[in-house]
Amino acid sequence: MSLHETESGYVSGSGSDSTFPDIYFTKPHLAFLNRQLQLLEPQGMASSCSPCSKLLLTPIQDILRWCITSLPGLFQTTAFGLTGLVTLDMLSKMKIPRPQMVDLIFLDTLHHFQETLALVDRVRSRYPLVNIHVYKPEGTETTEEFVRKHGERLWETNDELYDWVAKVEPAQRAYRELQVAAVLTGRRRSQGGKRGDLDVIEVDEAGLIKVNPLANWSFQDVQNYVKLNDVPYNELLDRSYKSVGDWHSTQPIKAGEDERAGRWKGQQKTECGIHNPRSKFAQYLREQEMKKQEEALHKALDGLEVAG
Repeated sequence: MSLHETESGYVSGSGSDSTFPDIYFTKPHLAFLNRQLQLLEPQGMASSCSPCSKLLLTPIQDILRWCITSLPGLFQTTAFGLTGLVTLDMLSKMKIPRPQMVDLIFLDTLHHFQETLALVDRVRSRYPLVNIHVYKPEGTETTEEFVRKHGERLWETNDELYDWVAKVEPAQRAYRELQVAAVLTGRRRSQGGKRGDLDVIEVDEAGLIKVNPLANWSFQDVQNYVKLNDVPYNELLDRSYKSVGDWHSTQPIKAGEDERAGRWKGQQKTECGIHNPRSKFAQYLREQEMKKQEEALHKALDGLEVAG
C-alpha cells in the first residue's frame, strides 16, 4: 500500500499471510477520495438536538457504508471515548450482516480507570453482536505482573518504552493476528494539535488505512449525539474530564481549556505512541534488528571465505 505523508502515523504490523486483497491508493486517488468524502461530511450536528439534526447522520453513515463495502480487513480501534462510541452506535443502526460487522480492538494498557473498564462491560451489554478484541501488554494480565516485568511507574522512568509495551506493541500484535488492513478511529480536527488538519482517510507509514469518519465534528456534536441516542459513556465525563486515557496521564480540565488539555498535562506530549509517526523506541528496535541481520550476514560471508 502506498504511504500518505501525514504526521499522525500508526506503527503497525501487517501479516504476510493475509488472505485479503491488497489495497493501493496513489496520492492523487487518496486526495480525490478525501475531496469526495469531505462533500459527504456534514459540518457537525450543530448545537441543536432536534429530530431534524438526525438528517445530518446520513452522510456519516454513507462514509461508514463505503468503508464496509470497500475496505477489507476493517476494524474499529477504540478506547471508548465519545467519538468512538458515536461511531459504534451509528454502525449498530445500519443493520450490517454479521460477516460485514466491524469488530472493535481495545488496548487494555492495565492502567485504565476503573470507570473505563466498567464502560467496556456496559458496551458489551448494549451492543451484544459486536466482538471486542482486547489486547494487553505482552506477557502480562494484571497491573502487578506489569510492574514485576517492567518496574514501578515506567511511564515516568521511560516514557517511550511505556508507550511501546503498553500500546504500540499490543497494537502491532492485534493488527498482525487479526489481519487488519484498515481502521476506523475516533480522532477529530477539533481536538487540536496534530489532529487539526486530519483528512477523512489517511494511509500511514506502514500502509495501514485510517478512516476518521467524524473528523469534522466538535466535542459538542458528539456529546449531543450521545445524549440524543442514550449511548453509554464514561462516567468521568461528568466530572470535568473530556479526553480519557490512562489514569496516570489524564486529569480533569477547567472551563475554556482545550478538549485534550488534561492529557499529559505539563508535558510537550500530545499523543501516545499509537498516533505518532514511528516512535523513537520503535526506531531503536528496528535499528537493533537491522544490526543483528547485518552481523549475521557478515558472519555467514566470513564462513564462506574460510570454507573457500
